[in-house]
Amino acid sequence: MTKISTPRAETLAEPPSVALDRDLLTRRERGVWRSALLLLGVLAIGLAIISWDSVRAMPHHLEALPVGLVVLVALFVIYAWRKTNEIAELRGLVRGIEHHAATDHNNNDQLDQLFSLISRSQQGYRDLIDTFEDLLFSFTLDGKILTVNRSFADLLNLSFADVVGRSLDEFFEFPDSAFRKKVQELLPRFLELRRWTGVVRAKVKQRGSTYYFDCFLHAIVRDGVVQGVSGIARDVTRERENETRFTELFQTLREGVYLASADDRITEANPALAQMLGFSDKEGLINIELASFYQNAANRAEERAKLDELGFLRTREVTLKHRQDGREVVALHTTAVIHDPSGKFVRYQGTFVDVTEQREIERSLHREQEFARRLMDSFPDLVVALDTEARYTFASPQILDALGYRPEDLIGQKLGERTDPHDRVAMLEMFDDLISGRRSNGQIEYRTLHKNGTWRSFRASARPLHDETGRTTGIIASARDITDQQRLQQQLIQSERLAAMGQMIAGVAHELNNPLTAILGVTELMRDQTVDETSRRHLDLAHRQARRAAHIVQDLLVFSRPAMPRNTLLHLSDLLQRTLQLHEYSLRSNQIHVDLIARPDLPTVLGDSNQLTQVFLNLIVNAEQAIREIREQGTLRIRLGVVGDHVLITFQDDGVGIRRETLPRIFDPFFTTKRPGRGTGLGLSICMAIIREHNGDISAQPLPDGGSVFTVSLPVCTQPVVLAEPDSSSLHGPEAPAPAVAPLTGKRILVVDDEEGIRELVADSLGARGVSVDCAVSSEQGLELAARHCYDAILCDLHLESESGLAVSGFEFHDRLCENPASRSVAPPLFIFMTGDLVDSAVNEEASRQGSRFLQKPFRITELIALLSELLSPATVLQPKNSSS
Repeated sequence: MTKISTPRAETLAEPPSVALDRDLLTRRERGVWRSALLLLGVLAIGLAIISWDSVRAMPHHLEALPVGLVVLVALFVIYAWRKTNEIAELRGLVRGIEHHAATDHNNNDQLDQLFSLISRSQQGYRDLIDTFEDLLFSFTLDGKILTVNRSFADLLNLSFADVVGRSLDEFFEFPDSAFRKKVQELLPRFLELRRWTGVVRAKVKQRGSTYYFDCFLHAIVRDGVVQGVSGIARDVTRERENETRFTELFQTLREGVYLASADDRITEANPALAQMLGFSDKEGLINIELASFYQNAANRAEERAKLDELGFLRTREVTLKHRQDGREVVALHTTAVIHDPSGKFVRYQGTFVDVTEQREIERSLHREQEFARRLMDSFPDLVVALDTEARYTFASPQILDALGYRPEDLIGQKLGERTDPHDRVAMLEMFDDLISGRRSNGQIEYRTLHKNGTWRSFRASARPLHDETGRTTGIIASARDITDQQRLQQQLIQSERLAAMGQMIAGVAHELNNPLTAILGVTELMRDQTVDETSRRHLDLAHRQARRAAHIVQDLLVFSRPAMPRNTLLHLSDLLQRTLQLHEYSLRSNQIHVDLIARPDLPTVLGDSNQLTQVFLNLIVNAEQAIREIREQGTLRIRLGVVGDHVLITFQDDGVGIRRETLPRIFDPFFTTKRPGRGTGLGLSICMAIIREHNGDISAQPLPDGGSVFTVSLPVCTQPVVLAEPDSSSLHGPEAPAPAVAPLTGKRILVVDDEEGIRELVADSLGARGVSVDCAVSSEQGLELAARHCYDAILCDLHLESESGLAVSGFEFHDRLCENPASRSVAPPLFIFMTGDLVDSAVNEEASRQGSRFLQKPFRITELIALLSELLSPATVLQPKNSSS
């Protein structure tokens, strides 16, 4: 049989060169176990070092990660056990080969089985290391690559064959020269310790990118000598970049960030917190208790208690203190407690946001807003703001007083909704001009409707509002209620008109008094002298109409030139009784019942009896006329009572009443609701003037069931009571019978008046009664007559004219007459001043003290004769009250 020789058989046939002897297998077995244990240790240690900090810092609980690591180690142990069985099987085969080598060198089947087993074992190790995502490698001390895994080859985009056996410098570039220097310094220590861990920065030439690798290197030792290096490397480029970005963010944050230990001491801080608290760098904060930076350390203790309870506090405002100047730093503190996966305390961490400037701005803004609010509240005008759509966006509180609406009621409403339609067009036109920029300001007067339904007048000025870019965003306007102002202006115009009318009326009335005096006197003389009844009746009618004209003139004088009242203490109940007596006949003939009820203990008032009599008589006559307009008979109720410190007198009738639309004008001069010819319109206005002169008030109100009520209010006076008798010569009363007079025969009287009718009337009237009467038309003529004759009385007009036409006062004539030397030897005559004007009471009293009297034009002859008889009677001694003689 031919022997077939093969290289493998030849090798096995030669004992000295057998490749797989017992020692070789034993060494391989040790090498496998050593590599397995080394690889297992490298994996466990590398994974722990690389991942431990990352796992602890993760926000989620990863308790299953250690379990996964245990499972991975268990799988690796199973794998190693299987490989041990293969090695045991391989050892058995080797022993069998050795046993049969001397007897049978042709056992090729066993050799094939051995090489197949070894190949499977190597492929298993290769598959194992290729499953790792991390880079596994080994290289010699001079940098020649011995083995790599698939991840390493994929990083370089090369196959195993293109990588193994080549130098590291062909694939990696280490740009950091400091790293190379550091490697040279650490190499002796590595050879001593035979391991090294750290991060390596290297540029992969095939990719052109720089990577960071977290490496764990271990020395390959044979026979006690380091032959090479094996290791594992994890790509941490992304983590490194994230860490860099985080570090940069941490360092550049404006918010102060800190980490603190369980005893509340700072372990880490960023520069912003150091700057916030007055430190030059963050190192000054390390290991300092956080509570020491609080303005009140107790606040931090309270905060920690809540933090330990809740685990998290958000935007809590605290007050810190600056280390350098001790000023307060107001900050918003957000903090949390960090625990590990097992729930154990790790640290405090938090942020401080400095809001000191913001709070100061807020306080300043609040002060400005409060100032603006107070200013707006105290500003009398109404202020509003509108947007570009003419809708109200703001209204000051004055809107409530001005229009009766609250500010919130106006917000969102359109401009002009309550404005008078006649004014709305002009208002909207001005608004459009301001919004469009055609006008920079505008003013307008308009009427708008109050909530109570009345119209109010306003004067407004407006300007556009602009934002920071200059764009018009709306309108701001201020408006002032001028309703009362317009009413006052109208009243002022009316007052000026009335003042001018009063001056004219006063002049006319003064001029009318002279002819009226003549008419009254002549008609009275002719009536008394005629015997024909028809003529007497006609003269009596003329005399009554003249007296009526005299009444009107007197009212005009009172209205235009009200005399100063001669005040005395009055019982108003007695005064009203006497006033009713004056008008008793008219009331009785018109079937008007008077119901007068007065409080028994009614207090007195201070007033002029004649003027108050005029007021009461006017109100009684008005009530009488109002009743007669709608019924044949009626009732006038008069009540006197006390309310507070005023006496109230009410006149209530059941007549036609007062329409409400005419009520505001009822006291206006020349306003009357009576038919033409029934009234002058001066009665109530004169009453108002008299009552106000007495510091009282008068008002009128219509009654729901018809009729009206007038109320007079006069202040109470507590002075002793002095009753004043009513003036019997009043032209408003009925004509009194001629009083009994003393004879005037033989008396001599001088009449000085520029009115011919007055001179003739007095001369004829007194001449018929045996009086010698001389007349003078001027002051010079009167002085000349007084110098030649001795007169018992002189009737002198208060307003005279000289021969040259100059006005001369009756008082001047009196003084010049008394200064005449010829008149000093005899007693001065009695002076009676005749005047058509109202005489002030003070002037009247002064004249009385000097022995003079006043006679008001127009006067009746009987009044003149009665006055002369009173003054010239033998029982009357007229001397000046201040004379010493």
